[in-house]
Amino acid sequence: MKLDPLSLRLFVAVMEENTIARASAREHIAASAASRRLSELEGALRVELFTRSNRGVEPTAAAYALLNLARGVLNDMDGIASQMRDYASGTRGHVRVVANISAITQFLPSELQSFLARHPQVDVRLQEQISSAIAHSVAENAADVGILNDGSYGERVTLLPYRSDELVLVVPAQHALARRKAVRLAEVLHHDFVGMHPGSAINHQLMRAAGEAGLPLKLRIQVTGYDALCLMVACGLGIGVMPRGSAQLYRGALAVRTVTLAEPWAHRQLALCVRSCESLSSVARLLVEHLRAPAGAAP
Repeated sequence: MKLDPLSLRLFVAVMEENTIARASAREHIAASAASRRLSELEGALRVELFTRSNRGVEPTAAAYALLNLARGVLNDMDGIASQMRDYASGTRGHVRVVANISAITQFLPSELQSFLARHPQVDVRLQEQISSAIAHSVAENAADVGILNDGSYGERVTLLPYRSDELVLVVPAQHALARRKAVRLAEVLHHDFVGMHPGSAINHQLMRAAGEAGLPLKLRIQVTGYDALCLMVACGLGIGVMPRGSAQLYRGALAVRTVTLAEPWAHRQLALCVRSCESLSSVARLLVEHLRAPAGAAP
């Protein structure tokens, strides 16, 4: 059996884009040629990957099983091509990293800068995702390394200790709460909140804590980033919760203040996520070792 890498790449694109039309545009191939390649792939594998109807194509169970395998094969092939093509220029490997916004805004900029200064031959590709999506991306071989909130994500991934952070309350500079040194969440639930986007770990934690307190969480606005959250808070549209390290980035530029949350859940652990330590490529292992080193220490 001979499998065409172009057909495998097209198959992955169809699975990710959900339609042959978008996948063929992404891979710069005519839709008719894309459909023919998929049929040839099914013939080579002797299995139906898609059910076809006038509404489009639907992946079969076999397609989902093939997706993880195809990503692994393509990533290995990309790695070989990249290392051989760029050997002379010094770029001899790449690592796909997915991380949550807390890690990206608090820790990764300086840690990636120091890593790349030591290892300029490595190309690190970083994408932001929420923690649940990060675990899924790593498990499905769509990423090599993830950084997420510590928790339970199933047996398909391995978690390694990374960093700790602290959630704080962010309020307008002239707000009555700005004079407080610390508050309990139950004391402030009567205020409107500016929350993060649906699915975020902080929103889940706030809703769970509010439920335990027997009070509703009044989410007035939801945003996709900490910068937008602080802008909304500074304009008096609500109060918010975010990591202390991230909030420090905006305190000087915006009229906001931070107040300690006197809650045990405000102290969180972040973790590195991999499929397994044995499955890491040499450059991915190099990055994981660097990130696991104590903050400020040379690996």
